[in-house]
Amino acid sequence: MDKARILVLAIAGCAGLAALYLASGGDDKPAAPPPVAQLPTVDILVAKADIGLGQAVKPEDLQWQTWPAATASATFMRRDSNADAIKDVTGSIARAPFIQGEPIREQKLVKADGSGFMAAILPTGMRAVSTEISPETGAGGFILPNDRVDVLLSKRDKNPDRSGADIVNSEVILTNIRVLAIDQAPKEKDGTNALIGKTVTLELKPEQTETLARARQSGTLSLALRSIADVNATDVRTDDNPQKRGETINVIRFGVANQATMQK
Repeated sequence: MDKARILVLAIAGCAGLAALYLASGGDDKPAAPPPVAQLPTVDILVAKADIGLGQAVKPEDLQWQTWPAATASATFMRRDSNADAIKDVTGSIARAPFIQGEPIREQKLVKADGSGFMAAILPTGMRAVSTEISPETGAGGFILPNDRVDVLLSKRDKNPDRSGADIVNSEVILTNIRVLAIDQAPKEKDGTNALIGKTVTLELKPEQTETLARARQSGTLSLALRSIADVNATDVRTDDNPQKRGETINVIRFGVANQATMQK
């Protein structure tokens, strides 16, 4: 009787082991994942930190970063073709800002060779000319470097009729001019800091510098800020008549109404 009981227990134990074996899936191991294809890469020189406009590039501003070879532009600096790129770039001046991680490109750098920043960033054949402005003539302090402006000249002429008011003529003498720099100093106004500039530096062609110099001696200069959407727009003047059109307005001076012509 004891032998029969032991036999039954042995058979039950074997059956349990067999069920456990079948439940575990036997000796089959999970299939290995397919190998991942390794894309070819190259080392690209990038900005390790933000580099501002006009900032001199230092070695600590640069680093090599692995980049997919298929997306690496020909304008990028690669370690396999120029291992000394960091040394070559050091000391250059940024003509445009770089953000952290952005590839370094020679088109956005310029070698100063001892010259100042302004001379380094000026395009070939262009001149940097400064002129005075005021909050009233400089768009209230909203003009910043790299903005585009129109330059207006306003002149006050004597009215041939001595009893009439002076005639003020205004005209646009320069259009779509790039602002290179503007001196801005914090000024407290109504509890907030406002930036007010007194001198603006413009990027001009040689013949435009003569126009600006003559205009400064003729009257008051004003700057008109252009929309960023109009940067590439071409200004076309449609003055069909040799004489400018005028608009007559009433000017009250010392209580007496007079007519004056405003040139448009």
